Amino acid sequence: MDTAAVPGVAPARVRLWTLLGPAVVAGVAYLDPGNVASNMTAGARYGYLLVWVVIAGNTMAWLIQYLSAKLGIVTGRSLPENLGHRIRRRPARIAFWVQAELVAMATDIAEVIGGAIALQLLFGLPLLLGGAITGAVSLALLTVQTRRGARPFERIITGLVVVIALGFGAGVVVGPPDPAEAVAGLVPRFADSGSVLLAASILGATVMPHAIYAHSALTRDRFGEALTVGDRWLRIRATRLDVTIALAVAGTVNVIILLVAAASLRGVPGTETLSGAHQALSDGLGPMVATLFAIALLASGLASSSVGAYAGAEIMHGLLHVQVPLLTRRLVTLIPALLLLAIGVDPTLALVISQVVLSFGIPFALIPLVLLTGRRSIMGDARNTAFTTVLAVVAAVLLVALNLTLLWLLVTGA
Repeated sequence: MDTAAVPGVAPARVRLWTLLGPAVVAGVAYLDPGNVASNMTAGARYGYLLVWVVIAGNTMAWLIQYLSAKLGIVTGRSLPENLGHRIRRRPARIAFWVQAELVAMATDIAEVIGGAIALQLLFGLPLLLGGAITGAVSLALLTVQTRRGARPFERIITGLVVVIALGFGAGVVVGPPDPAEAVAGLVPRFADSGSVLLAASILGATVMPHAIYAHSALTRDRFGEALTVGDRWLRIRATRLDVTIALAVAGTVNVIILLVAAASLRGVPGTETLSGAHQALSDGLGPMVATLFAIALLASGLASSSVGAYAGAEIMHGLLHVQVPLLTRRLVTLIPALLLLAIGVDPTLALVISQVVLSFGIPFALIPLVLLTGRRSIMGDARNTAFTTVLAVVAAVLLVALNLTLLWLLVTGA
Protein backbone atom coordinates (compact mmCIF):
# COMPACT_ATOMS: atom_id res chain seq x y z
CA MET A 1 0.00 0.00 0.00
CA ASP A 2 1.31 3.41 -0.93
CA THR A 3 4.35 1.64 -2.34
CA ALA A 4 4.52 3.17 -5.79
CA ALA A 5 8.01 4.17 -6.82
CA VAL A 6 8.68 7.89 -6.68
CA PRO A 7 10.81 9.41 -9.46
CA GLY A 8 14.04 11.01 -8.33
CA VAL A 9 14.35 9.12 -5.08
CA ALA A 10 17.67 7.29 -4.80
CA PRO A 11 17.77 3.92 -3.01
CA ALA A 12 20.11 5.28 -0.28
CA ARG A 13 20.05 1.98 1.60
CA VAL A 14 22.55 3.10 4.21
CA ARG A 15 20.60 6.25 4.92
CA LEU A 16 17.39 4.24 5.16
CA TRP A 17 18.65 2.33 8.19
CA THR A 18 19.70 5.54 9.92
CA LEU A 19 16.09 6.72 9.79
CA LEU A 20 14.72 3.80 11.79
CA GLY A 21 13.68 4.17 15.43
CA PRO A 22 10.42 6.07 16.02
CA ALA A 23 8.27 2.98 15.43
CA VAL A 24 10.20 1.02 18.05
CA VAL A 25 9.29 3.68 20.61
CA ALA A 26 5.65 3.76 19.52
CA GLY A 27 5.63 -0.03 19.28
CA VAL A 28 6.54 -0.45 22.94
CA ALA A 29 2.93 0.57 23.61
CA TYR A 30 2.02 -2.83 22.16
CA LEU A 31 4.18 -4.55 24.76
CA ASP A 32 2.83 -2.87 27.87
CA PRO A 33 1.59 -4.68 31.01
CA GLY A 34 -1.99 -4.39 29.72
CA ASN A 35 -1.03 -6.60 26.80
CA VAL A 36 0.60 -9.07 29.17
CA ALA A 37 -2.46 -9.21 31.44
CA SER A 38 -4.96 -9.51 28.58
CA ASN A 39 -3.00 -12.17 26.71
CA MET A 40 -2.13 -14.15 29.83
CA THR A 41 -5.76 -14.08 30.96
CA ALA A 42 -6.97 -15.11 27.49
CA GLY A 43 -4.57 -18.04 27.34
CA ALA A 44 -5.19 -19.19 30.91
CA ARG A 45 -8.98 -19.02 30.55
CA TYR A 46 -9.60 -19.97 26.90
CA GLY A 47 -6.43 -21.69 25.78
CA TYR A 48 -5.59 -21.01 22.13
CA LEU A 49 -9.07 -19.69 21.24
CA LEU A 50 -8.09 -16.03 20.81
CA VAL A 51 -4.78 -16.36 18.97
CA TRP A 52 -6.55 -14.98 15.90
CA VAL A 53 -7.50 -11.79 17.77
CA VAL A 54 -3.84 -11.05 18.57
CA ILE A 55 -2.85 -11.63 14.92
CA ALA A 56 -5.73 -9.53 13.58
CA GLY A 57 -5.03 -6.72 16.02
CA ASN A 58 -1.36 -6.63 15.13
CA THR A 59 -2.16 -6.55 11.40
CA MET A 60 -4.49 -3.59 11.88
CA ALA A 61 -1.92 -1.94 14.12
CA TRP A 62 0.67 -2.02 11.32
CA LEU A 63 -1.55 -0.01 9.00
CA ILE A 64 -2.66 2.41 11.69
CA GLN A 65 0.85 3.14 12.98
CA TYR A 66 2.12 3.64 9.43
CA LEU A 67 -0.61 6.20 8.72
CA SER A 68 0.12 8.04 11.97
CA ALA A 69 3.85 8.18 11.25
CA LYS A 70 3.22 9.33 7.69
CA LEU A 71 0.98 12.15 8.92
CA GLY A 72 3.76 13.44 11.17
CA ILE A 73 6.35 13.25 8.38
CA VAL A 74 4.29 15.03 5.72
CA THR A 75 2.62 17.73 7.82
CA GLY A 76 5.33 18.30 10.42
CA ARG A 77 2.55 18.11 13.01
CA SER A 78 1.27 15.39 15.31
CA LEU A 79 -2.27 14.05 15.06
CA PRO A 80 -3.37 16.08 18.12
CA GLU A 81 -1.83 19.21 16.59
CA ASN A 82 -3.63 18.60 13.30
CA LEU A 83 -6.91 18.13 15.14
CA GLY A 84 -6.32 21.14 17.38
CA HIS A 85 -5.65 23.24 14.27
CA ARG A 86 -8.85 22.10 12.52
CA ILE A 87 -11.35 21.90 15.40
CA ARG A 88 -12.18 25.60 15.61
CA ARG A 89 -14.64 25.62 18.50
CA ARG A 90 -12.91 25.45 21.86
CA PRO A 91 -15.72 23.44 23.57
CA ALA A 92 -15.37 20.78 20.87
CA ARG A 93 -11.60 20.69 21.36
CA ILE A 94 -12.05 20.36 25.12
CA ALA A 95 -14.58 17.53 24.68
CA PHE A 96 -12.20 15.68 22.37
CA TRP A 97 -9.34 16.27 24.79
CA VAL A 98 -11.37 14.89 27.74
CA GLN A 99 -11.91 11.51 26.06
CA ALA A 100 -8.30 11.39 24.87
CA GLU A 101 -7.08 12.27 28.37
CA LEU A 102 -9.21 9.51 29.91
CA VAL A 103 -7.63 7.08 27.47
CA ALA A 104 -4.16 8.36 28.44
CA MET A 105 -5.00 7.86 32.12
CA ALA A 106 -6.24 4.32 31.44
CA THR A 107 -2.94 3.69 29.71
CA ASP A 108 -1.03 4.99 32.71
CA ILE A 109 -3.03 2.76 35.05
CA ALA A 110 -2.01 -0.34 33.10
CA GLU A 111 1.64 0.61 32.88
CA VAL A 112 2.17 1.79 36.46
CA ILE A 113 0.28 -1.14 37.97
CA GLY A 114 2.22 -3.54 35.77
CA GLY A 115 5.52 -2.09 36.94
CA ALA A 116 4.33 -2.25 40.56
CA ILE A 117 3.39 -5.92 40.23
CA ALA A 118 6.79 -6.69 38.69
CA LEU A 119 8.67 -4.95 41.53
CA GLN A 120 6.60 -6.85 44.06
CA LEU A 121 7.35 -10.16 42.34
CA LEU A 122 11.07 -9.40 42.10
CA PHE A 123 11.77 -7.61 45.38
CA GLY A 124 8.66 -7.99 47.54
CA LEU A 125 7.93 -4.25 47.48
CA PRO A 126 4.43 -3.02 48.40
CA LEU A 127 2.36 -2.27 45.30
CA LEU A 128 1.93 1.41 46.17
CA LEU A 129 5.68 1.93 46.55
CA GLY A 130 6.31 -0.02 43.36
CA GLY A 131 3.85 2.18 41.49
CA ALA A 132 5.56 5.32 42.72
CA ILE A 133 8.98 3.96 41.68
CA THR A 134 7.66 3.03 38.23
CA GLY A 135 6.30 6.54 37.76
CA ALA A 136 9.56 8.14 38.89
CA VAL A 137 11.72 6.00 36.59
CA SER A 138 9.41 6.64 33.63
CA LEU A 139 9.79 10.37 34.27
CA ALA A 140 13.57 9.99 34.25
CA LEU A 141 13.39 8.14 30.93
CA LEU A 142 11.17 10.82 29.45
CA THR A 143 13.59 13.51 30.64
CA VAL A 144 16.20 11.89 28.39
CA GLN A 145 13.92 12.51 25.42
CA THR A 146 13.24 16.15 26.29
CA ARG A 147 16.84 17.06 27.15
CA ARG A 148 18.98 14.88 24.89
CA GLY A 149 16.70 14.34 21.90
CA ALA A 150 14.98 11.47 20.14
CA ARG A 151 17.92 9.20 19.34
CA PRO A 152 19.17 8.47 22.91
CA PHE A 153 15.56 7.89 24.00
CA GLU A 154 15.06 5.46 21.10
CA ARG A 155 18.19 3.53 22.08
CA ILE A 156 17.03 3.14 25.68
CA ILE A 157 13.57 1.98 24.63
CA THR A 158 15.08 -0.45 22.09
CA GLY A 159 17.20 -1.97 24.87
CA LEU A 160 14.10 -2.42 27.03
CA VAL A 161 12.26 -4.05 24.11
CA VAL A 162 15.08 -6.59 23.82
CA VAL A 163 14.71 -7.37 27.54
CA ILE A 164 10.94 -7.75 27.11
CA ALA A 165 11.29 -10.11 24.14
CA LEU A 166 13.89 -12.32 25.84
CA GLY A 167 12.04 -12.39 29.16
CA PHE A 168 8.68 -13.42 27.76
CA GLY A 169 10.21 -15.65 25.09
CA ALA A 170 11.89 -17.92 27.63
CA GLY A 171 8.60 -19.54 28.60
CA VAL A 172 7.74 -20.72 25.10
CA VAL A 173 11.20 -22.33 24.75
CA VAL A 174 10.99 -24.25 28.03
CA GLY A 175 7.27 -25.10 27.71
CA PRO A 176 6.43 -25.17 23.97
CA PRO A 177 2.77 -24.97 22.90
CA ASP A 178 0.82 -27.61 21.00
CA PRO A 179 1.31 -26.75 17.29
CA ALA A 180 -2.05 -28.14 16.14
CA GLU A 181 -4.02 -26.27 18.79
CA ALA A 182 -2.08 -23.07 18.09
CA VAL A 183 -2.96 -23.30 14.39
CA ALA A 184 -6.61 -23.99 15.31
CA GLY A 185 -6.54 -20.73 17.26
CA LEU A 186 -6.17 -18.84 13.99
CA VAL A 187 -9.82 -19.60 13.12
CA PRO A 188 -12.00 -16.59 14.12
CA ARG A 189 -14.58 -17.54 16.74
CA PHE A 190 -15.77 -16.79 20.28
CA ALA A 191 -16.83 -19.11 23.07
CA ASP A 192 -19.03 -16.80 25.18
CA SER A 193 -19.45 -13.17 26.26
CA GLY A 194 -16.33 -13.47 28.42
CA SER A 195 -14.25 -14.26 25.34
CA VAL A 196 -15.70 -11.19 23.60
CA LEU A 197 -14.72 -9.07 26.60
CA LEU A 198 -11.19 -10.43 26.45
CA ALA A 199 -11.06 -9.90 22.67
CA ALA A 200 -11.92 -6.22 23.20
CA SER A 201 -9.29 -6.06 25.93
CA ILE A 202 -6.66 -7.58 23.61
CA LEU A 203 -7.55 -5.15 20.83
CA GLY A 204 -7.49 -2.24 23.26
CA ALA A 205 -4.01 -3.34 24.29
CA THR A 206 -2.90 -3.94 20.71
CA VAL A 207 -4.38 -1.04 18.74
CA MET A 208 -3.68 1.60 21.35
CA PRO A 209 -5.08 5.14 20.95
CA HIS A 210 -2.16 6.82 22.68
CA ALA A 211 0.26 5.04 20.31
CA ILE A 212 -1.68 6.51 17.37
CA TYR A 213 -1.33 10.00 18.84
CA ALA A 214 2.31 9.47 19.83
CA HIS A 215 3.72 8.04 16.60
CA SER A 216 2.93 11.15 14.56
CA ALA A 217 4.66 13.24 17.24
CA LEU A 218 7.69 10.93 17.30
CA THR A 219 8.26 11.26 13.55
CA ARG A 220 7.73 15.01 13.80
CA ASP A 221 10.33 15.27 16.56
CA ARG A 222 12.81 13.04 14.74
CA PHE A 223 12.43 14.38 11.20
CA GLY A 224 10.71 17.77 11.37
CA GLU A 225 9.03 18.80 8.15
CA ALA A 226 10.52 17.34 4.96
CA LEU A 227 12.09 20.00 2.74
CA THR A 228 12.07 18.09 -0.56
CA VAL A 229 9.79 15.55 -2.19
CA GLY A 230 12.61 13.02 -2.45
CA ASP A 231 13.58 13.44 1.20
CA ARG A 232 9.97 13.06 2.30
CA TRP A 233 9.47 9.84 0.35
CA LEU A 234 12.73 8.40 1.66
CA ARG A 235 11.44 8.99 5.18
CA ILE A 236 8.12 7.37 4.30
CA ARG A 237 9.91 4.32 2.87
CA ALA A 238 12.03 4.10 6.02
CA THR A 239 8.89 4.37 8.14
CA ARG A 240 7.28 1.40 6.38
CA LEU A 241 10.31 -0.70 7.24
CA ASP A 242 10.48 0.74 10.76
CA VAL A 243 6.82 -0.08 11.48
CA THR A 244 7.19 -3.55 9.98
CA ILE A 245 10.13 -4.41 12.24
CA ALA A 246 8.57 -2.91 15.37
CA LEU A 247 5.16 -4.54 14.90
CA ALA A 248 6.68 -7.89 13.91
CA VAL A 249 8.56 -7.94 17.21
CA ALA A 250 5.56 -6.75 19.23
CA GLY A 251 3.15 -9.15 17.52
CA THR A 252 5.46 -12.12 18.00
CA VAL A 253 5.92 -11.36 21.70
CA ASN A 254 2.17 -10.95 22.22
CA VAL A 255 1.42 -14.28 20.54
CA ILE A 256 4.15 -15.93 22.64
CA ILE A 257 2.60 -14.60 25.86
CA LEU A 258 -0.78 -16.10 24.96
CA LEU A 259 0.80 -19.39 23.85
CA VAL A 260 2.78 -19.71 27.08
CA ALA A 261 -0.39 -19.17 29.10
CA ALA A 262 -2.38 -21.60 26.96
CA ALA A 263 0.31 -24.30 27.15
CA SER A 264 1.37 -23.96 30.77
CA LEU A 265 -1.34 -22.13 32.72
CA ARG A 266 -4.72 -23.30 31.41
CA GLY A 267 -6.70 -24.97 34.14
CA VAL A 268 -4.16 -24.10 36.83
CA PRO A 269 -5.92 -22.34 39.75
CA GLY A 270 -5.09 -18.66 40.27
CA THR A 271 -3.33 -18.12 36.94
CA GLU A 272 -5.70 -15.39 35.77
CA THR A 273 -3.69 -12.92 37.85
CA LEU A 274 -0.13 -11.91 37.00
CA SER A 275 1.16 -12.90 40.43
CA GLY A 276 -0.61 -16.27 40.15
CA ALA A 277 0.78 -16.76 36.65
CA HIS A 278 4.26 -15.97 37.94
CA GLN A 279 3.92 -18.59 40.68
CA ALA A 280 2.53 -21.16 38.24
CA LEU A 281 5.41 -20.50 35.82
CA SER A 282 7.84 -20.99 38.69
CA ASP A 283 6.18 -24.28 39.69
CA GLY A 284 5.78 -25.60 36.16
CA LEU A 285 8.71 -24.21 34.17
CA GLY A 286 11.19 -23.29 36.89
CA PRO A 287 12.21 -20.22 38.92
CA MET A 288 14.44 -18.89 36.14
CA VAL A 289 11.54 -18.63 33.67
CA ALA A 290 9.40 -16.95 36.33
CA THR A 291 12.16 -14.45 37.15
CA LEU A 292 12.67 -13.61 33.47
CA PHE A 293 8.91 -13.13 33.18
CA ALA A 294 8.96 -10.63 36.07
CA ILE A 295 11.97 -8.77 34.63
CA ALA A 296 10.24 -8.51 31.25
CA LEU A 297 7.09 -7.23 32.96
CA LEU A 298 9.11 -4.56 34.75
CA ALA A 299 10.84 -3.47 31.52
CA SER A 300 7.44 -3.36 29.86
CA GLY A 301 6.00 -1.11 32.57
CA LEU A 302 8.95 1.29 32.60
CA ALA A 303 9.23 1.66 28.83
CA SER A 304 5.53 1.93 28.06
CA SER A 305 4.88 4.33 30.96
CA SER A 306 7.41 6.82 29.59
CA VAL A 307 5.89 6.60 26.10
CA GLY A 308 2.40 6.98 27.58
CA ALA A 309 3.44 10.13 29.44
CA TYR A 310 4.93 11.50 26.22
CA ALA A 311 1.65 10.84 24.40
CA GLY A 312 -0.41 12.46 27.15
CA ALA A 313 1.67 15.63 27.07
CA GLU A 314 1.34 15.77 23.28
CA ILE A 315 -2.45 15.31 23.46
CA MET A 316 -2.81 18.26 25.85
CA HIS A 317 -0.43 20.49 23.91
CA GLY A 318 -1.90 19.68 20.50
CA LEU A 319 -5.58 19.98 21.38
CA LEU A 320 -5.59 22.69 24.04
CA HIS A 321 -2.41 24.57 23.04
CA VAL A 322 -1.34 24.29 26.68
CA GLN A 323 2.13 23.35 27.87
CA VAL A 324 2.15 21.83 31.37
CA PRO A 325 5.50 21.20 33.12
CA LEU A 326 6.46 17.57 32.65
CA LEU A 327 6.82 16.83 36.37
CA THR A 328 3.43 18.38 37.18
CA ARG A 329 1.67 16.43 34.46
CA ARG A 330 3.37 13.17 35.44
CA LEU A 331 2.34 13.56 39.07
CA VAL A 332 -1.28 14.25 38.12
CA THR A 333 -1.56 11.28 35.75
CA LEU A 334 -0.03 8.98 38.38
CA ILE A 335 -2.81 9.70 40.87
CA PRO A 336 -5.51 7.33 39.45
CA ALA A 337 -3.10 4.38 39.31
CA LEU A 338 -1.73 5.02 42.81
CA LEU A 339 -5.26 5.42 44.21
CA LEU A 340 -6.29 2.06 42.76
CA LEU A 341 -3.23 0.46 44.34
CA ALA A 342 -3.87 2.21 47.66
CA ILE A 343 -7.50 1.03 47.97
CA GLY A 344 -6.60 -2.55 47.09
CA VAL A 345 -8.31 -3.03 43.71
CA ASP A 346 -7.24 -6.34 42.16
CA PRO A 347 -4.33 -5.20 39.98
CA THR A 348 -4.77 -7.75 37.17
CA LEU A 349 -8.48 -6.94 36.88
CA ALA A 350 -7.62 -3.23 36.74
CA LEU A 351 -5.16 -3.98 33.93
CA VAL A 352 -7.71 -5.86 31.84
CA ILE A 353 -10.49 -3.29 32.36
CA SER A 354 -8.09 -0.47 31.48
CA GLN A 355 -7.53 -2.16 28.12
CA VAL A 356 -11.29 -2.28 27.52
CA VAL A 357 -11.40 1.49 28.17
CA LEU A 358 -8.63 1.90 25.60
CA SER A 359 -10.62 -0.04 23.01
CA PHE A 360 -13.41 2.55 23.24
CA GLY A 361 -10.92 5.34 22.55
CA ILE A 362 -9.71 3.76 19.31
CA PRO A 363 -12.40 5.22 16.97
CA PHE A 364 -11.75 8.78 18.21
CA ALA A 365 -8.12 8.48 17.15
CA LEU A 366 -8.51 6.21 14.14
CA ILE A 367 -11.35 7.86 12.24
CA PRO A 368 -9.73 11.34 12.17
CA LEU A 369 -6.42 9.73 11.20
CA VAL A 370 -7.99 8.00 8.19
CA LEU A 371 -9.79 11.19 7.12
CA LEU A 372 -6.69 13.39 7.43
CA THR A 373 -4.30 11.02 5.65
CA GLY A 374 -6.79 10.56 2.81
CA ARG A 375 -7.00 14.29 1.94
CA ARG A 376 -4.84 15.70 -0.85
CA SER A 377 -5.08 19.19 0.64
CA ILE A 378 -3.23 17.90 3.72
CA MET A 379 -1.01 15.10 2.41
CA GLY A 380 -0.42 16.10 -1.21
CA ASP A 381 0.81 13.18 -3.32
CA ALA A 382 1.45 11.21 -0.11
CA ARG A 383 -2.27 10.87 0.59
CA ASN A 384 -3.64 7.36 1.06
CA THR A 385 -4.38 5.31 -2.02
CA ALA A 386 -7.95 4.07 -2.45
CA PHE A 387 -6.83 0.59 -1.40
CA THR A 388 -5.19 1.89 1.79
CA THR A 389 -8.29 3.90 2.63
CA VAL A 390 -10.54 0.88 2.15
CA LEU A 391 -8.34 -1.23 4.46
CA ALA A 392 -8.30 1.52 7.08
CA VAL A 393 -12.08 1.96 6.91
CA VAL A 394 -12.60 -1.80 7.27
CA ALA A 395 -10.33 -1.82 10.32
CA ALA A 396 -12.21 1.10 11.84
CA VAL A 397 -15.60 -0.51 11.21
CA LEU A 398 -14.51 -3.82 12.72
CA LEU A 399 -13.13 -2.15 15.84
CA VAL A 400 -16.22 0.01 16.34
CA ALA A 401 -18.52 -3.00 15.77
CA LEU A 402 -16.63 -5.04 18.38
CA ASN A 403 -16.87 -2.19 20.87
CA LEU A 404 -20.62 -1.85 20.31
CA THR A 405 -21.04 -5.60 20.76
CA LEU A 406 -19.06 -5.43 23.97
CA LEU A 407 -21.18 -2.54 25.24
CA TRP A 408 -24.35 -4.51 24.52
CA LEU A 409 -23.00 -7.54 26.36
CA LEU A 410 -22.04 -5.44 29.38
CA VAL A 411 -25.41 -3.67 29.50
CA THR A 412 -27.53 -6.80 29.05
CA GLY A 413 -25.30 -9.01 31.18
CA ALA A 414 -25.31 -11.61 28.42
